[in-house]
Parts: sequence; C-alpha cells; structure tokens
Amino acid sequence: MSFAKNQIIKELNALDEQFLRRRLRSVDSPCGTRLRIAGRELQAFCSNDYLGFANHPDLISAIAKGASQFGVGSGASHLISGHHQIHDALEEKLASTQANAIPGAKALFFSTGYLANISAITGLSKLNNQQTRLYSAALNHASLIDGLRLAKGHANTDLFIFDHHNLDSLKEELKNDSSEHKLIITDGVFSMDGDLAPIATLLQLAEDYDALLLVDDAHGFGVLGKYGYGILEGSGLCSERLIYIGTLGKAAGLSGAFVCANELLIEWLIQKARPYIYSTASSPALAYALIRSLELIEGSEGQERRESLKSNIALWKQLTQFKVWNKLNSDTAIQPIVVGGNEIALQIAKELDLAGYWIPAIRPPTVPKGMARLRMTLSATHTHTQIRALSETLLSLETRLEVNKQ
Repeated sequence: MSFAKNQIIKELNALDEQFLRRRLRSVDSPCGTRLRIAGRELQAFCSNDYLGFANHPDLISAIAKGASQFGVGSGASHLISGHHQIHDALEEKLASTQANAIPGAKALFFSTGYLANISAITGLSKLNNQQTRLYSAALNHASLIDGLRLAKGHANTDLFIFDHHNLDSLKEELKNDSSEHKLIITDGVFSMDGDLAPIATLLQLAEDYDALLLVDDAHGFGVLGKYGYGILEGSGLCSERLIYIGTLGKAAGLSGAFVCANELLIEWLIQKARPYIYSTASSPALAYALIRSLELIEGSEGQERRESLKSNIALWKQLTQFKVWNKLNSDTAIQPIVVGGNEIALQIAKELDLAGYWIPAIRPPTVPKGMARLRMTLSATHTHTQIRALSETLLSLETRLEVNKQ
C-alpha cells in the first residue's frame, strides 16, 4: 500500500505540474443559467441543459407523480423483474421519434448514454465467427472510444480511425475491406467542437459497402429538427442500417439514454449487450417523467425554446470575434473557444469565475494537446442581455491577457 500511495501522490503532482488535474465543484441550487456555488451566484455557460428543462415544473411534477404511482426503484435488471410497463411505453415513444428514418424502429432504454454506447458497440461486434471491422470518427466521445476498446478485445475485431472532415480515407478502406461485418461509428454533434457529422455521406458509404452506421446524437436529440427528434429528422434518410443513440440527460432535462434501430438489431442487443443485461433497470418514475419530457420537446414549448436557442446562437456568433483566440465554427449550442495551452485555459476560466461566470477549461486528454479550450454552451433560457455581457467580458479579457503576455 505504501508503494501505491507514493506512486499516486507522484502522479497527482505530475498532473498538477501539467495543469491537468480535475477538481469537483458542488452546486447547491437547481440546474439553470444561474447557479449557486459555495454561496456565490455564477452565470453558467457550461451546462448541456440546452432547452432549460432540467428544472421544468412539469417534469418536477411528473417525476413525483411517477414515484407515487410506480415507486422509486425498479428492483432488478430489465431481464429479471425490473422492466415495467411504463418502460415499454417510454421505449415505444422513443422509437416513434426515429420511425421515419429507421424502418421497423424499436428502442431500448439505458441508464446513461455511456452504457448505451458501450452496449451498442460491443453488442453489435459479437456476431460469432465473423470478422468485424469498426470504423470510428477521430473526435468521437469517450464513451464511444471505450466501447471500441472493449470491442477490440474480441478476437475477430479490427479498428480504423477516420477524419469526419475528409472521408476519402474511409471510402478507400471500406472499398478494400472484405470483412463480413462492418460498423461505422460517429457522433452526430461532436461534443468538443460543436460541428455536425456528414450523416448523409456516411450512410451512402454504408449502403455502398455493406456496413452499419451508428450515430451517437447525444447533443442533437431534443435540439435538432422541427420536433427535436435529432440529426436524422428532416434529413430524408431512411435505412435499416442506421443505429441511433439519443441522450435524455441533456436537452430532455432528466437522465438516461436510448438505442433505436431496426427491431432485429434491438433483439440482438437484448441478447448480447452485457451492460444492459447486468445493470439494474432505471427507476420507473424516471421513465414516467421522460414521457412528459418528450411531449414537451415535440410540442409548442419545445419548438419555441429551440427557436430561442437558435436566436441565442446567432447573436453570440454575431457579437464575438476574437483576435487571438480561436472561436470554432459551430451552428449548435456548443460554442468552443480554443486558447491553446492548459495554463492559459485555466487562467481564463479563473478570471471568468471572478467576473461571475462559470465556463470550465477543457484540457487533454478530452481534447488534443495544445487545443485546450473553454467549452461554452448556450441554453434557450439565456437572455440576450446575458450573452452580450459575456461577449464583452471575454473580448476585454482577451485584450488584457494578450497585452500582459507582451
């Protein structure tokens, strides 16, 4: 134990020296654009609560009503006795959101997006005696990467990484791939850059070269599309090759996630997705509240909030033009500002905190070395006044810090 303690202390010190140590901050108020931390109120531009539903009175009421009707725990895994009729109702509602894009769509509900991604990738890689080739976008989320790592432990699994900005190498690899089973994996909205995956082109490649296409739309579900059904809504795409993963802890305001695919693929995941098989099912009260969340998302209030979010994004892009820092081109709620080194990113985050803003510094390994950034996110419930004030603060801060460097 003494060796382990010494080694841990040494490695924690190394993280400090590289400005890479993460630290928890505890919020003592409901999720919103204003948060209270240690008695101080900060304006939060870092939440994934894109529609401002996390503290919605209808959802607070729904989860209380669900608990009153169904209790607070499921008591077992889905395949033992933890799967309730309200889970069925939720999964039917979730499947309906992707029915236009996926023929014979069915959905499977998971406790978290992390579990959904790991389950889908590892489960779909377990086709006995078939060589499986996995194709992953380079900037995919950590949960997809961990799913790939687990799948690579399978004797017949191989992996190719591609750049979603340039698909020439992916096309060449697919063209020369004789594997019996191929799976292309991508984020829908890339979580650190905020740009969209070229879904139509990726699906065409999947069709041309007999592959499946898995899309993790964690940051698109609830936000993209007229009814908030995500990146596939309104695309005109329709294919049994599509596997769609949506998160319910971001725009939906609660927690959980779902995998939606053709009913045959969902049946396979029920048999082979170990995190699904061996995890206690989520609370039926949560499932009840999520149905209400979906009604809000697709209804008039959801549509109005998406319009407000679009207005906020447009205003931010119009107001803020940096001279040194790199504001990445994004039309989504994720608006990253790349500043380079870890130390300067932490310094900016600290200065913002002193000014009353919470925008954390994102550093490696979450982003590539030398690409540390502020991962700023907008919500439908931010006001134009708040956005203007933040823009002025950041522009002034850039000028002051850059002058001090000289």
